[in-house]
Amino acid sequence: MRDVAVVGFAQRQMQDFDGSPTCVELLVPLFAECYEQTGWSRRDIGFWCSGSSDYLAGRSFSFVQAVDAIGVIPPVNESHVEMDLAWAMYEAWLKIQTGEVDTALVYAFGKSSAGVLRRTLALQLDPYTMTPLWPDTVSLAGLQARAGIDAGLWDETAMAEVAHRSLTDAEKNEYAVRKGGSSVSALLSRPLYADPLRKHDCAPVTDGAAAIVLAAGDRAREVRDRPAWLTGISHHVDPMSMGTRDLTRSPSTARSGAALDLTGVDTAELHAPFSHQELVLRRELGLGDDVRVNPSGGALTSNPMFSAGGIRVGEAARRVWAGESDKALAHATSGPALQQNLVCTLEGQR
Repeated sequence: MRDVAVVGFAQRQMQDFDGSPTCVELLVPLFAECYEQTGWSRRDIGFWCSGSSDYLAGRSFSFVQAVDAIGVIPPVNESHVEMDLAWAMYEAWLKIQTGEVDTALVYAFGKSSAGVLRRTLALQLDPYTMTPLWPDTVSLAGLQARAGIDAGLWDETAMAEVAHRSLTDAEKNEYAVRKGGSSVSALLSRPLYADPLRKHDCAPVTDGAAAIVLAAGDRAREVRDRPAWLTGISHHVDPMSMGTRDLTRSPSTARSGAALDLTGVDTAELHAPFSHQELVLRRELGLGDDVRVNPSGGALTSNPMFSAGGIRVGEAARRVWAGESDKALAHATSGPALQQNLVCTLEGQR
């Protein structure tokens, strides 16, 4: 296996992006920031891969328009996944493993504010038994949260503690669209939104984009004194049918974590769009109280569709670069109620 590291990362997150659904206006400055971090130009990038959704953009082949941000000359080796940035990164990691390229830039974008996000996401459900009912994502998450409460696995106080910590940590994150914790008791006094969820238990609708740069071996060392080496990566998926799953568990997360060596993880960036989902993920990954979870504030403070999972990777890499973490875990999720999950580890030494 070739040694591959994250050597560049850029992001933009906002409540309402006043631009096209392809977010090409956001991608151009993101790429420029990645070039500045690495000292490269687009001629140094061996492979490009993007993540987005035509359903979210409301037009077919929307990712083709986003390719305009790369530039016409020279022609590029480009691919696309109808998934989060983290899965685009996985494809790029595989491309580097083949030996065909040594570098890759992956990016993703989404303008969630263009429609009613919680209704749009119903289109990812079983098309025969679920989508015709149009159950929205918040209501499904509410059912999941209630199942855990009824099973005695967590309570509303535990959920509020997650939200309070996330909002407090987000005060140091310039890209968070929601920040500023008050107190757990103050959060619990707020009205219910989708019983047992309150609004602070749910990720805010967020527009945004992000980009990650990968490099192999010496190319990574040329760019960073302390690259964030991808020492493990794995992803699994659970059944589509909600009725066949125990919503208080996430077997795909557990399987992905079991495929990696999580010994020594000191920081974890978990893609949990709802407060109780962080509790599920921590249990499935076996993360102890000594692991710092979501120091960026996580998805509860900003959650741009198709970028938020990859942003967890970028935030983890930033802490490895800075020497704040020796071994970090990053997680991304897709689908309803933690259906599909990717887990990776990043280390400062290789």
